[in-house]
Amino acid sequence: MKRALLYFLKLGLLVAAAVWLANRPGTVAVEWQGYAVETSVGIAALALVVALVAASWLYLLWRALLRSPRAIGRIRGESRRVRGYRALTQGMVAVAAGDARTAERCAAKASSLLDEPPLTLLLSAQAAQLNGDEQAAAKYFEAMLQRPETEFLGLRGLLTQALRRGDRARALELARRAQALEPKAEWPLLTLVELEARRGDWTAAEEALDRAQRAKALPPERAKHQRTALLAERARAAGAAGRLDEAVAAAQKAHDLTPSSVPAAVELARHKARAGNVKAARKALEQAWRAGPHPDLADAWGEIEEGADPLALVKRYEALVAIDPEAQEGHLALARAAIRARLWGQARTHLERVRKAAPTARVYLLMAELEEAEHGDGPGVRQWLAKVPGADADATWVCAGCGGPATAWSAVCGHCGTFDALEWRTPGTPVPGLTGAQPLGPVAAATALPTIVPFAPPLPPGAPGTA
Repeated sequence: MKRALLYFLKLGLLVAAAVWLANRPGTVAVEWQGYAVETSVGIAALALVVALVAASWLYLLWRALLRSPRAIGRIRGESRRVRGYRALTQGMVAVAAGDARTAERCAAKASSLLDEPPLTLLLSAQAAQLNGDEQAAAKYFEAMLQRPETEFLGLRGLLTQALRRGDRARALELARRAQALEPKAEWPLLTLVELEARRGDWTAAEEALDRAQRAKALPPERAKHQRTALLAERARAAGAAGRLDEAVAAAQKAHDLTPSSVPAAVELARHKARAGNVKAARKALEQAWRAGPHPDLADAWGEIEEGADPLALVKRYEALVAIDPEAQEGHLALARAAIRARLWGQARTHLERVRKAAPTARVYLLMAELEEAEHGDGPGVRQWLAKVPGADADATWVCAGCGGPATAWSAVCGHCGTFDALEWRTPGTPVPGLTGAQPLGPVAAATALPTIVPFAPPLPPGAPGTA
């Protein structure tokens, strides 16, 4: 509406000017360099308007000629940018698809077309990793460290390479640097916990866990489970070094944090017994036993009182069975004690009870041991031993990260080095939910991933394929 009104206003002014000139006739004479021109006022005004329009057109043409090199350069630069982003996107897709040749070609093309080192360095590093050229990848990751916007990602790339080489000292140094650079980022915090635990520095690992908890990098239950494991290992290390008070304090913290933890209860009971407090040791084991009977608890139950004769040991295990008469582990422990005390009938009674409920390899081995102790080596022993290969597997400590079995609990898997991954279960069975250990620790996950694949950057406006 406003445009229409403005148009009619201009048209009215033009008509008014034409009428005004028509009502005031006259002539215009110009003499210049011996030439004389005479015309009417209307024709002179029209000629002036035409001259002004022509002058404005010539001015615009002159400006266009002056600006053409810059405009051409801008158009060419935009074209390079569009082609560079297209190559970058295609390279990221090739990395995700595992196409090393295409990724390398696109990385070179993007580097030549784009003046954006953060993006092109990342693609070049990934292409080199995918192509198996770790030295070239390390060069690109090192270049990333020189730029604030890519330093954190470069540290992660170098950390991954260090872990693959098994260079834990270098990995720990890089993880600490990454954590200092981004204090609230999750992966440096979690990696620090695991690396400190791998090298057996339980105090440093616990400090790293404190930082991870403050940053909320771990679920509360997971953090509690890891802290219990660290405290149990601290207690074990302090006890081995003869620092009994420190061992008792650490084990007590672990047990108070997770009363059902078998390692925490075992460490607390052993150190309490060494300190002369057998009653407190028995209480810790009993509390954990009620939460879940376990052979490690049964072994510690028999160890907390030294110098007991075989019959006294039988009485002690009878008390353990009385806590939970349905627990098969208690009957197995009592049967072993009865074999040592040469109480054949009692041992056989408890073994037969367990065999009917859970005929595992361990039960048949104990039956063979009983047969040999009572009657000597003979057909009966070989009969029981022949049943072992076809028997059900016994539960043991199994790493949730690599699936490797362990004869004894430790906070770090002896096969893959994953922290807090051992679970008590039958080998080969699926993990029944999250029981504390995660399927793959951050360090194991870093070594398992071939590359770090971020989201590809969007194409700039006007690029092919964009709206």
